[in-house]
Amino acid sequence: FLGFILKCGAFNSELNISSLWFLSMFCVGKSMTKTVTTRYDVAEHLRTPEEMAAYLEACLEEADGDAAFIAKALGDIARAKGMSQVARDAGLSRESLYKALSGDRSPGFDTILKVVAALGLKLHAEAARG
Repeated sequence: FLGFILKCGAFNSELNISSLWFLSMFCVGKSMTKTVTTRYDVAEHLRTPEEMAAYLEACLEEADGDAAFIAKALGDIARAKGMSQVARDAGLSRESLYKALSGDRSPGFDTILKVVAALGLKLHAEAARG
């Protein structure tokens, strides 16, 4: 450990050799453990229509004109509801729904309207604040 610190230069001028010795003694016998992370999937946390609507509303506010971002948000909600059922209700194939809502492209507005209706949501407008 001490050799690693000295070799890499991972110390500043305030650290002296006794500080490095203490650090190396403190770490002897300690195993380094890896942090295990899991992928966060928002769809697992969208349980109610109100949560889905709030999520879409927040994404609409944050999108800054990015249609693909909105499509991805709709995709998250569709996965929470079940893609197969949403595809049936929207009159789309499951594969085309996945493609449209992947976030890699901007689907047509007609597709967005079909998906929003299939999700049981409504879009609304309000005057922009100046």
